[in-house]
Amino acid sequence: MLRRLFRTIIGGLVLLAAGSAHAADDLREQINKGTVSIISGGINGTYIRIATDLASVLDNNEDLRVLPIMGKGSVQNIDDILYLRGIDIGIVQSDVFAFVKESNRHPTIDNRVHYITKLYNEEFHLLVSKDIKSVEDLAGKKVNFGVRGSGTFMTASIVFDRLGVAPEPVSFDQGLALEKVKSGEIAGLVYVAGKPAQLFNSFEAGNGLQLLPIPLTEKILETYLPSRFSHDDYPQLIAEGEAVKTLAVGAVMAVYNWPQDHPRRQKTINFIDAFFSKFAEFQQAPRHRKWREVSLTAVVPGWNRYQPAEDWLAKNIVAGDETDSSKTAFEAFLASQESSLSEKLSDDASKEELFKLFQLWQASQSQ
Repeated sequence: MLRRLFRTIIGGLVLLAAGSAHAADDLREQINKGTVSIISGGINGTYIRIATDLASVLDNNEDLRVLPIMGKGSVQNIDDILYLRGIDIGIVQSDVFAFVKESNRHPTIDNRVHYITKLYNEEFHLLVSKDIKSVEDLAGKKVNFGVRGSGTFMTASIVFDRLGVAPEPVSFDQGLALEKVKSGEIAGLVYVAGKPAQLFNSFEAGNGLQLLPIPLTEKILETYLPSRFSHDDYPQLIAEGEAVKTLAVGAVMAVYNWPQDHPRRQKTINFIDAFFSKFAEFQQAPRHRKWREVSLTAVVPGWNRYQPAEDWLAKNIVAGDETDSSKTAFEAFLASQESSLSEKLSDDASKEELFKLFQLWQASQSQ
């Protein structure tokens, strides 16, 4: 009698354990089924805030959960997209492709990593003392390129190489580098960030420092966009009415190019559908103001668009929407140029004619 009761209890416990294990498996499957992980940037940067916005807007607790992860720079983010388990998407600088190709770090990256959309532009800041008159004056001098593996280090390496100038690169965090520039221990620092950068907010008038103009050579413009700094951006560094020419690099939402039959590909398709469908919500408060610069149809030269993103845009974006996006990009371009250009284009007919040429140029970039 007792033996039978004992067998009954043991059997019940076995069934209960099996049921609990099955329930745990179901919960594990449910949690992982819709999760998309995005590798972004450091805690004080813009990338992590963009990734957090994605989670805030897109999470629906059923089919999609966005998991923002702090990253260590564009080069490392590419490595993580390719090799770190669980990473589907990453935010990187657009020039990371040129860097990894030229360094032979990932020879087949064109086929393995594609982009979902271009995000916003970040400007190249080259801060030096006023006794430095040109980029060429930095040859052989110590210039902070930022932390190795960071987007700033990568961009600084590419830009100086294409300008044919060889400073002595050093690697400090930007706060420490700024103090070393002020003391004269190093000649300058490079910082890639959206203007106005908080790093330069604490300057006082007569600080003896300046933002150095960047020559926009043909080699530079193969990868980068022209931009400029004004007095409104940095009143303690640039006199009123003056401007400093620089370059800008785009931030890109990159994705691993999963095979057609891979379950992770469907996750990214679900993400794209939710992100593109709700895009208007990202351009409203309280989301980061950089979202207002994003055009979903913008082309990133040198990159391949992820086919599910291309398919969504072809199906859902009408001609009028594309024109609106081009207009936004065109107005941003005009705003980045010297004021004399805007004055020359005060006539609407002239402006419209240049806009048509701008559209032709955009189309040529996608071929």
